[in-house]
Amino acid sequence: TPRDKGLKGILCERAMPLFLLITDCKKKEINKQGHNTHLYSSDFLIVRRTLEFQIKITFDRPYKPAEDKFAVEFVIGPSPQYSKGTYIPVFPNEERQSVWRGRIVETSDNVVTMGITTSPECIVGKYMIYIGVVTPYGIRRTRRDPSTDIYILFNPWSPADPVFLDDEEEREECVMNELGIIYHGAYDDVSERAWNYGQFEFGVLDACLFIMDKADMPLSNRGDVIKVTRVASAMLNSRDDDGVLVGNWSGDYTYGVPPTSWTGSVEILLDYAGSRGTPVCYAQCWVYAAVFNTFLRCLGIPGRVVTNFFSAHDNDGNLKMDIILDENGKLDRNRTKDSIWNYHCWNECFMARSDLPPGFGGWQVVDATPQETSDGMFRCGPASVAAVKHGQICYPFDAPFVFAEVNSDVIFYRRQKDGTLEVVKVNPTHVGRMVLTKAVLHDGRRDITDQYKFPEGSPEERRVLEKAEEFGCQREKASLPQSDVEVEIPTLDVRVGDNFDVTLQFKNHSDQRRTADVYVTGTVVYYTGVPSAEVDEKVLVRGEDYMHKLVEQANIHFIATGKIKETGQIITAMKVITIHNPKLIVKVTGSPRVSEEMYVSVEFTNPFKFSLENVDLRMEGPGIMPFKRKQYSLIAPGTSIMWTETFSPRRAGSTKLIASLDCAALRQVYGETELTIQQ
Repeated sequence: TPRDKGLKGILCERAMPLFLLITDCKKKEINKQGHNTHLYSSDFLIVRRTLEFQIKITFDRPYKPAEDKFAVEFVIGPSPQYSKGTYIPVFPNEERQSVWRGRIVETSDNVVTMGITTSPECIVGKYMIYIGVVTPYGIRRTRRDPSTDIYILFNPWSPADPVFLDDEEEREECVMNELGIIYHGAYDDVSERAWNYGQFEFGVLDACLFIMDKADMPLSNRGDVIKVTRVASAMLNSRDDDGVLVGNWSGDYTYGVPPTSWTGSVEILLDYAGSRGTPVCYAQCWVYAAVFNTFLRCLGIPGRVVTNFFSAHDNDGNLKMDIILDENGKLDRNRTKDSIWNYHCWNECFMARSDLPPGFGGWQVVDATPQETSDGMFRCGPASVAAVKHGQICYPFDAPFVFAEVNSDVIFYRRQKDGTLEVVKVNPTHVGRMVLTKAVLHDGRRDITDQYKFPEGSPEERRVLEKAEEFGCQREKASLPQSDVEVEIPTLDVRVGDNFDVTLQFKNHSDQRRTADVYVTGTVVYYTGVPSAEVDEKVLVRGEDYMHKLVEQANIHFIATGKIKETGQIITAMKVITIHNPKLIVKVTGSPRVSEEMYVSVEFTNPFKFSLENVDLRMEGPGIMPFKRKQYSLIAPGTSIMWTETFSPRRAGSTKLIASLDCAALRQVYGETELTIQQ
């Protein structure tokens, strides 16, 4: 076999007794602590690249270094080959070395403790272990023993590994933290929700490796973090490869779970792997990003979820979002095709980029939400954040698309009677208004807008836009006189079902009287900016006008457009009003200790004048409670429910219990509680 040839070519063929060989994994827990893999719920040894781990081998007699020749063989995949890195023999001395290093740590009677150090580019995945021995009868090896299988992961603690992150707290947050916060809503009215990434939960690591199997990713590519993240970007959505999640922005989720109902990634990944690759229904951008983040952290790649507020979806390669007005300044919805998402979530992962010039490693954008194809598949990245910031969008992968998401201009056109379009206003600051991610090791938010772009209007920003134009990004060059009248819509704090007033504030900067004809439209929108149903055009917005039309994000997008009679200039204002939902109350009782029985209750009161039907409640907490679900057929107006479950924490530390409530009439209702479990 190829393995025998590889071993024979390296081992001296001196005669030696046949050993009875047993691998002993008593050092598993010591290895796991040293490799920062102690949180994985697994009976197998899990280690990280480039860092030594130790195994014990029990022979049928004491080991004689001068006479006995053996190797520990690591095998991955169905057809192992030395040349492809899928068969690796490791020897107990420095004389005969392969790509991994081995050394005898100690010997005691028949037991040999051997230290093994993998290479920084070795394949990430699940390996089988054999012991190969040279005997007078040829090479003999141990039988297959699944209990000795070993997982090898990326290592962000090692400077030799391309995913090395030289910041201990950032590593703790972006690799080891199972709890995330995902930001949504509007840039001036940010909402947040907790998420259980659950990267250490039982079965999740196997599910993440299965995703690469399902993609038919060559084993030889699975040590390359660039290739792994690019394949995963395509595989997390189902558009062209039966990937993990089916996207749905329709509002009809009859045949699956509404995107707003999920509380974590574990159920999704286990369902996908358990069905051997049947896509899970349904997802929107934050679900794609959250599950992708679990994949990254589980395999040892530092990852975080990022939210870009007012994110442009650029489908024609320019830097323009076109809004069409009629000759009187009223919005023409039929002809306005470009979309600006109220927010969009993607991922950043940390890696060296040996394929790019120095300075473009570090955080990279990867995005699994299917928007546009890249090399024939729905995927995006990895794109260097530093390259995006400096307009160097010629570098792979998909940097122009990411650049447009944070830098596009909003262009207002007036359509004349003959059909021609005249540029009447350019807003260069609306898109990419703010980019947020979770703070390191606490629940605050971190504004990372300055990592994507220089300050609006600064000389550096102008140079970056000029650089992007050199690489083919088109911008609007029209020079328009500044309007002497401004209009804006102030921020409102609105609870779902409330009546509220939309106020337009006008500022006249001239010393003359001005008369404005203004049109105000309020449209219930999905967070992608796609219209759903219009609210009556009036200043007073009544709850009964929008409640039955609200979709899951509960946003109403107001656009005020008009014309100044005296000058003919166009004035515009845009505002997303986020309708705030009621909260769930989550309470915990009992002694917060490992293996002690505790109780958690979820309470909710229906505040509306109508019944909520087919209500779905979900709850989970990393390390303390697996996913649980309960359904209520009806919650009448003004009535309350209480759902109580027992749980026994599996490990100590700070964590959260996260709950969600979902039904067709009310989406995105969440609650959480923090608790610290003692040993």
